[in-house]
Amino acid sequence: MYVILVYDLGEKRVGKMLKLCRQYLNWIQNSVFEGAITEVKLKELIAKAKKIMDNKKDSLIIFSSRDEKWLDKQVIGVEKNELDNFL
Repeated sequence: MYVILVYDLGEKRVGKMLKLCRQYLNWIQNSVFEGAITEVKLKELIAKAKKIMDNKKDSLIIFSSRDEKWLDKQVIGVEKNELDNFL
């Protein structure tokens, strides 16, 4: 599946969440990640994220699609982290 993950966390927890999300997805902008991920890995990511989060103050939003080709992406202005598909 292909996901876009967005989070809004308290300042003290942002660094931990950034480090966690970079292990699973591609960073594209402040607090925004995207990429292909299996359902198992996504569940693992969510479980670890819940341990970092304060449920009364923080939020994590995940948009998912079966495949990247079903999403239209338009970047206006500077793209913070261009994704290269070259190996």
